[in-house]
Amino acid sequence: MSTFSALQRQRDLFLVGLSGQRPVIPTDPEQLAEAARAKMSAEAYAYVAGGAGRELTVVRNRSAFAHYAITPRMLCDVSQADTTVELFGRHIPAPILLSPVGVLELAHPAADLAVGKAAASVGLPFIFSNQASIAMEEVSVAMGSSPRWFQLYWSKSNELVASLVRRAEACGCEALVVTLDTTMLGWRPRDLDLGYLPFLRGMGLAQYISDPVFQALLDEPEEAGLVTPQPKVNVHTLRALIQLMQRYPGSFWGNLRSKRPLRAVRQFINMYTKPSLHWDELAFLREHTQLPILLKGILHPEDAHRAQQLGIDGLIISNHGGRQVDGAVSTIEMLPQIRTTVGANYPLLLDSGVRTGADVFKALALGANAICIGRPYVYGLVLDGQAGVQTVLENLWADFELTMRLSGCRTVGEVRNAVLRA
Repeated sequence: MSTFSALQRQRDLFLVGLSGQRPVIPTDPEQLAEAARAKMSAEAYAYVAGGAGRELTVVRNRSAFAHYAITPRMLCDVSQADTTVELFGRHIPAPILLSPVGVLELAHPAADLAVGKAAASVGLPFIFSNQASIAMEEVSVAMGSSPRWFQLYWSKSNELVASLVRRAEACGCEALVVTLDTTMLGWRPRDLDLGYLPFLRGMGLAQYISDPVFQALLDEPEEAGLVTPQPKVNVHTLRALIQLMQRYPGSFWGNLRSKRPLRAVRQFINMYTKPSLHWDELAFLREHTQLPILLKGILHPEDAHRAQQLGIDGLIISNHGGRQVDGAVSTIEMLPQIRTTVGANYPLLLDSGVRTGADVFKALALGANAICIGRPYVYGLVLDGQAGVQTVLENLWADFELTMRLSGCRTVGEVRNAVLRA
């Protein structure tokens, strides 16, 4: 049983308020986002907060939770509570994981390193992003023995895929999460209207430029037909070029002479996803790892069934936070049918739209083993770095525990038997 106390967390906030202080990290999700927005550049906020098209899926992810109502039970002796869950043999203190979020340097200079340390401080798993700002090895050292997983974007190079998997294993990642819903970028008007893609500025490439296979690819002659961005040269492009040379390892003038950072960006843009990826290719991944493999982006029950039949170890029900398909179904509305399809014991996690303890409760009651959050911890990172991420996690955990106990549940197992009204 965890030593974390939701009641103590609540008391601490009230005691701080008694001295006239207000929390740096708002507990209300909308106020949290607004506070972060005020501190971020327009480009950074658009990239983090934006969704595909009219952002109908972003809205649906949130509104769908409201369709389910908790039915609290009374006189259940909830003086003690245990929020612990087990995932792939690892006990974690609460059913909360940190989703992979790329380009965290948009939020804070410490980026993935701050998030990893915050996750470790509370014992919750952090899923490293394939599009990270800091290489997985450095973050792993900072996290010690705390749990971490690795998100994999399946690139056009299977050799690079195998290399990333080897590195994830070597630095203690306990599962692989294959993101399926981003074989190409969705139509994201906020980013498009600003003409802003951070990767073109050399951001979010740490896992690639630290990889020996990727570096070897930069030494080979460029393939004919590669997409080579040719922007109009002006003060803005020159500033972006300078930033790219500064971000890339090595000296500024050496990078400028070698043009290696430019080649790295071109190589990344042309290979980071594989639109032709098919079910048959999942066998390649199993041949290269014994780690549990989860597929992220599953929404259709038939896809869930096929993954289970192929021996995939678990699923993350996700629509990428509404960033890929505008007008797609929400994750929470698909969860019950997917749980029925795969049976009671198959690991299912859910992300996209989770903001409150009640959301966590509802997801577990409808069949999820745990949930993943993304944007909220990024906003915490913006506002207060590592401490901000930790605060967001502790607030969500406390909210969930109190919701659980006030609904008459002492354990996560009892939450799974709770009655929701639709």
